[in-house]
Amino acid sequence: MKKLSFLLIAFVLILSACGGGTSNNGGSGVNRAASTQNTSEASGGTENPPAEEPVELSFYFPVAVGGPITSFIDKLAADFHTENPSITIKPVYAGSYQDTMTKVVTAVQGGNSPDLAVLLSTELYSLLEINALEELTTRFEPVYFDGFYEAFMSNTKAGDQVWSVPFQRSTIVLYYNKDKFKAANLDPEQAPANWDELRDYAQKLTVKDGSGKVTQWGLEIPSTGYQYWMLQALALQTGTNIVSNDGKEVYLNKPEVKEALQFYVDLGRKDKVMPEGVLEWATVPSDFISGKTAMMFHTTGNLSKVKADASFDFGVAYLPANKTYGSPTGGGNLYVFKDIPEERKQAALKFIEFLTQPERVAQWSIDTGYVGTTPAAYETELLKKYVADFPQAAVARDQMEYASSELSTYQNGQITKLFNDNIQAALLGNMTVEEALDQSQQQADEILQKYRK
Repeated sequence: MKKLSFLLIAFVLILSACGGGTSNNGGSGVNRAASTQNTSEASGGTENPPAEEPVELSFYFPVAVGGPITSFIDKLAADFHTENPSITIKPVYAGSYQDTMTKVVTAVQGGNSPDLAVLLSTELYSLLEINALEELTTRFEPVYFDGFYEAFMSNTKAGDQVWSVPFQRSTIVLYYNKDKFKAANLDPEQAPANWDELRDYAQKLTVKDGSGKVTQWGLEIPSTGYQYWMLQALALQTGTNIVSNDGKEVYLNKPEVKEALQFYVDLGRKDKVMPEGVLEWATVPSDFISGKTAMMFHTTGNLSKVKADASFDFGVAYLPANKTYGSPTGGGNLYVFKDIPEERKQAALKFIEFLTQPERVAQWSIDTGYVGTTPAAYETELLKKYVADFPQAAVARDQMEYASSELSTYQNGQITKLFNDNIQAALLGNMTVEEALDQSQQQADEILQKYRK
């Protein structure tokens, strides 16, 4: 009897060990409930359990910032395969965020869904509307999601349900050329802290030749692709966000938004410290690196490119405040798709867990300039040393205190396009600020009305 009792106790301990594991960002956060049956069978006395069946996953991803992103993704896929020989990740570079979304939707609707993808966090409601996503709320332990910055998690949820995981995330920051500051008798260690200072500094940094032609702009803020994002930052600085947290309401013509857009317009048309009209998203960093502008608003996702390519000393700072500091979050999340076999879902979850380990989040932040998505990443020796040597890398992290969710709605592509078009019309002088925002609100209300019933 004593021998039998001993064997029973040993058997219980073996089962407990098989079900163990940690559930934080430093260990396993995946909920293993879906594979309990396999675990039990594997511990039923087989000395050498059968090898796992090979799984191949298609992984769509975009590139929206400078740097060799594709090579970084390829290395992550290869490293994961080394640790998990039965799972092969096939990265598919799909173009811009917009291109990638189009290809994903086409594949889903054609019955050939990818397994997982990096898409804008703001695409959530559009993907939910076509029933494309696997819900992740119970696929990971709750403590896993608690490990991410709260502002990044806000664009992963619809209500209390989690549908994606933060990956290449960003905020908007102010970049400034310290050499240009010195030439203009401005303190190179003191960025403009508010809108009045921003305008004043930009005026001092705008340089003209003898004929009156501008040879150096004081400031550039992009006005293509993501102008809604820039305006949202200015609105947050004025005290309001422009979207509800359920994707059904927008607030595009509130007085604070009108004040924000007027400031945006005036920088080019009235103050003459920024080029009038259209400023291409991809051109602005090039202008900054080449010295054509002394300051720029842009994503922290371009930090590594500026660091690598700028031949001058530069600073990074919070976006200047109006009534408060503020920036929307931005960038892409990891999505798993619904209509794929369970074994591929399990493999995709394992890859997501791999990508979001603190050391990999830290390395991804260093390689790309994106914000580390977890506080744990900033506690790694890797990122601690990087921030100590390159303090500019800490600015976007610290600005997270003032960050809010990005514009995300049902029919998000349609809403952002009409909003972008109307903002650009105001910047070009083809519409007044009031006309642009009132029309945006009216058009958005017409689109979103059916979702409010």
